[in-house]
Amino acid sequence: TTRLVQTAMKLNISYPVTGGQKTLEIDDENKLRALYDKRIAMEVNGGDLSDEFEGYIFKISGGHDAQGFPMMQGVMTNDRVRLLLKKATLASEASAVVMAN
Repeated sequence: TTRLVQTAMKLNISYPVTGGQKTLEIDDENKLRALYDKRIAMEVNGGDLSDEFEGYIFKISGGHDAQGFPMMQGVMTNDRVRLLLKKATLASEASAVVMAN
C-alpha cells in the first residue's frame, strides 16, 4: 500500500531594515510548490505562498532539512554530501573545529 505523507514547511520571514520578523507555517501542497527546486539567493513571489503577501518578493537566504542539516550555497545536489572545508570557510564549523581541538 502507498502511504501519503503530509508535509508542512515553516518559513521565517524577516525584514532587516525594521527588524520585523514573522513565522509562517504552510501545509498546502499547491503553495509549497513555489519553493520546490529553488536555491539560496533565488526569489519567490509572495503571492504564491499566501494572499497576505501579495505584491511582495522574497529572497531565499538559507534553510535546513528535517534533521537540521543546513543548506549551503554552491552545493548543487539535493542529497547530503560531506564537504572538506578549511577552518575559516564557515564561522560555525570553524568554531566547532577549534572547540574540538
